[in-house]
Amino acid sequence: MKEYSHESVMADECIEYMNIDKRGTYIDCTAGGGGHSIRIYERLNEDGLLIACDQDIKACETTKERLEKHKRKTKFIVLHENFVNIDKVIEENCPEGADGILLDLGVSSYQLDNEERGFSYHNDGPLDMRMDQTKEKTAEDVVNNYTKEELTRILYEYGEEKNARRIAEAIVYKRQKDRITTTCQLADIIKEAYPAKERFNGKHPARKTFQAIRIEVNDELNVLKEMLPKAAFLLKKNGRLAVITFHSLEDRIVKNSFNELINPCTCPKSFPVCVCNKVAQHKLIVKKPLIPKSEETQKNYRSRSSKLRILERT
Repeated sequence: MKEYSHESVMADECIEYMNIDKRGTYIDCTAGGGGHSIRIYERLNEDGLLIACDQDIKACETTKERLEKHKRKTKFIVLHENFVNIDKVIEENCPEGADGILLDLGVSSYQLDNEERGFSYHNDGPLDMRMDQTKEKTAEDVVNNYTKEELTRILYEYGEEKNARRIAEAIVYKRQKDRITTTCQLADIIKEAYPAKERFNGKHPARKTFQAIRIEVNDELNVLKEMLPKAAFLLKKNGRLAVITFHSLEDRIVKNSFNELINPCTCPKSFPVCVCNKVAQHKLIVKKPLIPKSEETQKNYRSRSSKLRILERT
């Protein structure tokens, strides 16, 4: 079994902009290998509390092991939990609310590099792509059981793949002969379906399709939409919600959700004054998302597309 390895993105920026109170309660909703969790934990004193969550059991085990090595009196809790259940986590562990909540939406290096998890089109492995391996639906189920129309929709919506229909047709054709069970099988089908002139433009033809299927398997976008407003109102006064995204679909959801929170008025634009009397309870800490420094992108290529947005409860 490979060791869980993952380099946390924009760790310095997260710590700085979360404005950590050493006596506060902080929730790392996507603990991964514990990188962000440990940075937060080291800044808390005996009155502080860190809650580290992840839907990947291996991530939970790794984070707990690494936190225990610090042998500090600061309390911590590690939970196998999907961040969509942030309300349950807070109700059961810190009902007064959180001083900070962090969400890193990237797929971990461990998940990408471990061929057994089936996330990568570079390595041959089973078509899995489950972040939580206790769940039933896998990428193999999606590829072999979804209709051509369903496949076309998710490839177009979640992968922004302009060749979605061609790829869906190729998948359906191939699976009529033999079930598609491995990442390399799928990657080859996608490559063959791509127009010849687009196969070698510097980016792998399977990139967008694999992203789309992964999002479908883990219901990533719907979970994010549901979680963000819940998390925002579970913050204490002056508490902050920090979210790191890695592609435009995620970032659009975060941006729109934050804008709705800082501009809660539901009156028609034609109204000269607000009559709904909804008052904003949140504000943006940075108007434009933070991006990693060039030194970080050179050191960690996977950080290049990341963006960090921060919201504060007022």
